[in-house]
Amino acid sequence: MIARGLIAAGLGLAFAAPLSAQELTRHPLPDSDFPISMAVELPADAELVYLSGTVPSVTNEEAEQGSRDAYGDTETQTVSVLETIEANLERLDLSMSDVVKMTTFLVAPEEGGVMDFSGFMAGYTQFFGTEDQPNLPVRSVVEVAGLASPAWLVEIEVIAVRP
Repeated sequence: MIARGLIAAGLGLAFAAPLSAQELTRHPLPDSDFPISMAVELPADAELVYLSGTVPSVTNEEAEQGSRDAYGDTETQTVSVLETIEANLERLDLSMSDVVKMTTFLVAPEEGGVMDFSGFMAGYTQFFGTEDQPNLPVRSVVEVAGLASPAWLVEIEVIAVRP
């Protein structure tokens, strides 16, 4: 009996009506032009798509393999990561405008230094809050001691909503 109810509930979600733009509400930060949303409201039946953490691609083939120079600075790595996320979203018939939540992990470019938030923002604002793509996600940015490769400065995971 419980199994049938779960299957029926799952089928109900599979046939749920597509999310309309009117049902998703992005609340801007009050009295601010900072390019994130204060909150995003989704209807209870929204279909969420979670993308795994994405790390940078090599941007300088001439640099030593596995070196920081092969991946670039924080801005370069941010752009690389967001380009990969954009391509992955497109494979799922989604776009950057469908992103509602972003979590970013940054590593300080120099030992004992601090994360390059300005470099991250320079890359981020090429994809969010633009004239072509004005939709802003809610977002967290945290500094971490390191990522899986010592050459990586940026890892980003996102949650998108299927329109």
